[in-house]
Amino acid sequence: MTQAQMQAHAEGVGVVRHDRLWLYLLFALLATAGFFYINIMSAIVDGLITGLGFSNAEAGLVGSANIYGASFGSLCAVFIVRHIRWRPALLALFLVMMSLDLASTLIHAPVLLAAVRGVHGVIAGMSVGIVYSVMARLHSPDRAFGVLLVLQFALGGLGVMLLPQLVPQFGARILFMVLAGLTLLALVSMLAVPKSLTGNGTKDDRAEAPTRYLRPVVLLSLLALFLFQAGNMALAAFIIRLGEHAQLERGFIGDALGWATWLGTAGAVLVIVMGARFGRLRPLFAAFLLTLVGTAGFLWSSNPLVFLIANIGTAITWSFVVPYLFGMISQLDSSGRLATLGGFVSKCGLASGPLLAGLLLRSDNFDLLIWLSVLVLAVSAMAAFMAAQRIDQQEVSA
Repeated sequence: MTQAQMQAHAEGVGVVRHDRLWLYLLFALLATAGFFYINIMSAIVDGLITGLGFSNAEAGLVGSANIYGASFGSLCAVFIVRHIRWRPALLALFLVMMSLDLASTLIHAPVLLAAVRGVHGVIAGMSVGIVYSVMARLHSPDRAFGVLLVLQFALGGLGVMLLPQLVPQFGARILFMVLAGLTLLALVSMLAVPKSLTGNGTKDDRAEAPTRYLRPVVLLSLLALFLFQAGNMALAAFIIRLGEHAQLERGFIGDALGWATWLGTAGAVLVIVMGARFGRLRPLFAAFLLTLVGTAGFLWSSNPLVFLIANIGTAITWSFVVPYLFGMISQLDSSGRLATLGGFVSKCGLASGPLLAGLLLRSDNFDLLIWLSVLVLAVSAMAAFMAAQRIDQQEVSA
């Protein structure tokens, strides 16, 4: 039993002991419903351009409004998760999300659509934060978030593959209908969640904030998550341009990214299989080493094979490291509030990486961007190692 779990037990807070993959899959679906638009953002942007005649800037505005709204919603969730019952809250949020998705099918004005999607992002971000708070209380948060990454990569790859082909036939409204359909599926799936998970957020089910002794570990874990997401996304957001800059064929670039998306699930599958049986320091050390080597490999992107391997390798380690970092954060606070904060920090990292990368690429200096990504990921690794070592030591002593 971890220190956080012993503290929770002493305060009457039960960490849920269900350890079933089907339960993790249910919560993965609930969380994915709140940010699936991020997984298929490239398809949404393309669909708005081809289906509604939006300009690149207008389509980008709609996508950005959704993501920035989600970041704000995640931050709001940090302050409410310990004061609400998660199931009724999710029910209400999902109903609002579906209403906004259906309303989006009727809107053809870019600014109005951006406003509606921004509100949708806020609601969706809150829903994800609430789900994260419950996932953090499951028996193995590492495995739970691993299942989430598998579902993300699988559905995201399928959506990016199929939706661009459906827009010419059904129009841009098919994008928002798919989002509404996934939310409806998530809403129905809540019926299968055990009743023992209903009590999150009641007066007797709140854990105190992490003790002062744990705060350095919390800060290191959150820093590692922020830098890892920022370092990876800085390069991933411009990976197509990188391939074109290296004079690779556009068709090959698309195939490479497609294979990387699907094969990237292997990292999350490893987390599901391994859990924390080997601790966290050793798996993270191996994963970060491969991440740094794979990211540096993009310096030789003019070689198609190296470009392909680098994309696949970094996708696998991306889906491997994120669940472990979320699992570490979850171990430090049995109330789930830190996991919700982790969701906000993660989104900030995903948004900050491309912003900085865009500033660096004004002169198309991709080598500088790659080296900066390596540096950011190296700092993330050091923070993650220090936090993981402390958590592993606490679990052994407990």
